[in-house]
Amino acid sequence: MALHSEAKLDKKFTEFAKLMNVYLNHFPRHEKYALAQDIRRTAYDVYGHIVEAQKRYHKKTTLTNLDIKHEQLRMFLRLAFELGYFQFRDGKTSDVQPERLAENRYMTISLMVDELGRMIGGWMAVEHGPDKRETS
Repeated sequence: MALHSEAKLDKKFTEFAKLMNVYLNHFPRHEKYALAQDIRRTAYDVYGHIVEAQKRYHKKTTLTNLDIKHEQLRMFLRLAFELGYFQFRDGKTSDVQPERLAENRYMTISLMVDELGRMIGGWMAVEHGPDKRETS
């Protein structure tokens, strides 16, 4: 991945992290130190793997770990949506169209996670390249 692309990935992750933290701050109080913390920790692990992959010469293992953490993040966010935690505002269920609020928040954050995933996938394709693919 070129330096310019790495900078784009950093910027996209930062945008995602800002929005994610706003949403997580609205989760119900009983989840602030459970699922919300797991989502936050996994997101920061994703960022840690991004930085690590930028610095490593041999990136295959780091990019694989990054891909795994990214998928865990996606699944944690899906679980939070299924449990209804995106419909909360300041720790309480929103008074105004909670289902719509939850769908809008989830779709927004999910699209950002998908975009990060596409960028990570592109990075993996460049690093592994057609001549570096494993044969099965």
